Amino acid sequence: MSVVGFDLGNESCIVGVARQRGIDVVLNEESKRETPAIVCFGDKQRFIGTAGAANSTMNPKNSISQIKRLLGRKFADPELQNDIQSFPFRVSEGPDGFPLVHVRYLGEERSFTPTQLLAMVLSNLKAIAEGNLNSAVIDCCIGIPVYFTDLQRRAVIDAATIAGLRPLRLFHETTATALAYGIYKTDLPENDQLNVAFVDVGNASMQVSIVGYKKGQLKMLSHAYDRSLGGRDFDEALFKHFAAKFKDEYKIDVYQNARACIRLRVACEKLKKMLSANPEAPMNIECLMDEKDVRGFIKRDEFEQISAPVLERVKGPLEKALSEAGLTPESLHFVEVVGSGSRVPAVMKIITEFFGKEPRRTMNASECVARGCALQCAILSPTFKVREFQVNEGFPFSVALSWKPDAQDNESQQTVVFPKGNPMPSIKALTFYRSSTFAVDVLNVDTDDLQITHKISTYTIGPFQSSKGEKAKLKVKVRLNIHGIVSLESATMLEEEEVEVPVSSMSEVPKDATTMETDDAPQDPASSAGDPAEAAAENGARDSEEKTVPMDTDTKVEPSKKKVKKTNVPVAEMVYGAMGTVELEKAVEKEYEMALQDRVMEETKDKKNSVEAYVYDMRNKIHEKYNDFVMSEDIEGLMAKLQEVEDWLYEDGEDETKGVYVAKLEELKKLGGPIEMRYKEWTERGPALEQLVYCIRSFREAALSGDQKFDHIDISEKQKVVNECSDAETWLMEKKQQQDALPKHANPVLLVSDIKKKAEALDRFCKPIMTKPRPAPKPQTPPLAETPSPEAYTPEEQSNGADESAEPASDGAQDEHVGEQMDTDKDDPSQA
Repeated sequence: MSVVGFDLGNESCIVGVARQRGIDVVLNEESKRETPAIVCFGDKQRFIGTAGAANSTMNPKNSISQIKRLLGRKFADPELQNDIQSFPFRVSEGPDGFPLVHVRYLGEERSFTPTQLLAMVLSNLKAIAEGNLNSAVIDCCIGIPVYFTDLQRRAVIDAATIAGLRPLRLFHETTATALAYGIYKTDLPENDQLNVAFVDVGNASMQVSIVGYKKGQLKMLSHAYDRSLGGRDFDEALFKHFAAKFKDEYKIDVYQNARACIRLRVACEKLKKMLSANPEAPMNIECLMDEKDVRGFIKRDEFEQISAPVLERVKGPLEKALSEAGLTPESLHFVEVVGSGSRVPAVMKIITEFFGKEPRRTMNASECVARGCALQCAILSPTFKVREFQVNEGFPFSVALSWKPDAQDNESQQTVVFPKGNPMPSIKALTFYRSSTFAVDVLNVDTDDLQITHKISTYTIGPFQSSKGEKAKLKVKVRLNIHGIVSLESATMLEEEEVEVPVSSMSEVPKDATTMETDDAPQDPASSAGDPAEAAAENGARDSEEKTVPMDTDTKVEPSKKKVKKTNVPVAEMVYGAMGTVELEKAVEKEYEMALQDRVMEETKDKKNSVEAYVYDMRNKIHEKYNDFVMSEDIEGLMAKLQEVEDWLYEDGEDETKGVYVAKLEELKKLGGPIEMRYKEWTERGPALEQLVYCIRSFREAALSGDQKFDHIDISEKQKVVNECSDAETWLMEKKQQQDALPKHANPVLLVSDIKKKAEALDRFCKPIMTKPRPAPKPQTPPLAETPSPEAYTPEEQSNGADESAEPASDGAQDEHVGEQMDTDKDDPSQA
């Protein structure tokens, strides 16, 4: 089973795999460790990853990037609207209020959801991992930002399902980094806590976490983030600066040309990297727009000045993380910095000043998340044995349940089921008293993040009917799973009924009742707010009070006991914005169809390239290697055919099907195949002849030799070997004479395959005869006269005599005979 971790970056992705010797980062088809998160749609197929990045400059309006920014967010989201302004592709509002991306694919207008686009990226990453591991990849661990909402987490799960993956866990990027850092530490304290701050400044967001380490474990103390503060914001500041500068100096407006925008953004990103290591940097772009070459120049001080609004926001997440952890900068032992955006010197300066200590870079800034995800996948996988290391993860949000009481005039009541920092995974249970079907809402509460949707989902519980005609008691279980997704897992109606128990079994407690009581008491009960008659925390106390124990007062009367009857109640789920089962199945089918189209097109291109390669290869060899193997009049016809096919490839054959290219290649091989065959026969005939001649000579010499090791072989058998060798030699001489009389451009009569068959047949006939084993020698029996009489000795003397007589027997005649037998099986060194 493969163990894989995926780091889904906003700009690029990284694949980590667990092997027996550790964690490796997988190289893509271009032998690079990072794969662009881009999907480019063409008229014939999709281009994903590195191929998508290569086509994005020429086809910007159909090249989709920044997919994580679109995932699980309303179209009206202010941050999303701000992002859309810089996208070269078109995004509109779908019927459900979520974004739809519009592209031209296969010659027609198509629209895709962000979930479908993310599935395409995951499919490409899956293919990269499978190509490296040479095995199927299904189970994986996917890194996600800590600020991902319930809907965004569901969208990642759906995208993985469409791509044919089964995530064992959606792992917070901050926690993955912390795991990759701590699991290799052998000097972690056993009692004291080592506090480490991780600052991750990525392409589009900034995340900060404070982690407490002890030997064999880590605990997430706090999370903080800014979902729109990353390296791309510095790129955008440079982009706006140079766009305005080029408009003044060169009178060109790059905003009017999507391709010019992409080229300028790429140049700004390179400029930012140069300024990280140099105090100043130039910019030169040829033919940016309107066939004009542009030049620019900027110093690091000026760059920091135009980036001031971005830099001012860096301190916010640092303060919040430290405050929620309840620590001071002095109580932190180390500060680790990761992420591509952290390489900006101004960012490092702010972090250094805030914590009062120099940040460290002991980890690979780009690969730590993928490595942590692969480690977590290995921990969860049964096929790997990983060092014991406990990850105590806390949920970054507060989630509550809300419901309306039976009386319609009362206000809705709610209780916080999973407070912020609640362990993951976790189950809580609540008890409701209801007479009919009712609804429960799952809400995000106590958050100052305006981008988080308040209502997550609604669950309708019912119908149900109490047998006693009164309000039914229902126990509702709510689960926060390992991915950070909240769902109402089940609803059970509990009813007490009297059961008659015989006197003889009065001392026994009914097993069903006992089991029910232990099942009803959850590990982590939830507290309930509001009217206790409407909802009560399930803590086992109520049920224990309601138990009745019959008294044995009259042995003639059969007493009764109360038993709790469980009845499952239907629960209908409605998750706002999530894909339904039918939608998910359709998306899986669409992805399969598009993947099949991509595969067909790749095979078609391979066949077209094969035709083109054959034309050039044959043309180059016809006057060099193959010149003696083809008649001069045939050369002209072949060259004309090659030219004809070449012209067809670049004209009418530019866009044909796979079958047409296969047929065209076969047509060429009918002309060139015999020439190639004659050349191949000529080059391989010599070694094949040498092998057959050696085989004939070896068997003949063995059969005619007087060597003792062949004495046991009958002379008639040896004569058969000699005759077979002579027949083979005669056949070879006749065929060789015929072949030598032919010119090179004539079809050969002595084929390499025939020579090899003759050698194999000779070996098959002669070898069993010449390697026949020597018969085993008959054992020698000592003379009866020399055998001592047993009556002449006492038992002790007889045993001693046997031992003494055994010694010369082992050193005497028998050993000499064995030595002679072995000498006949090997060459005498003195005669060699």
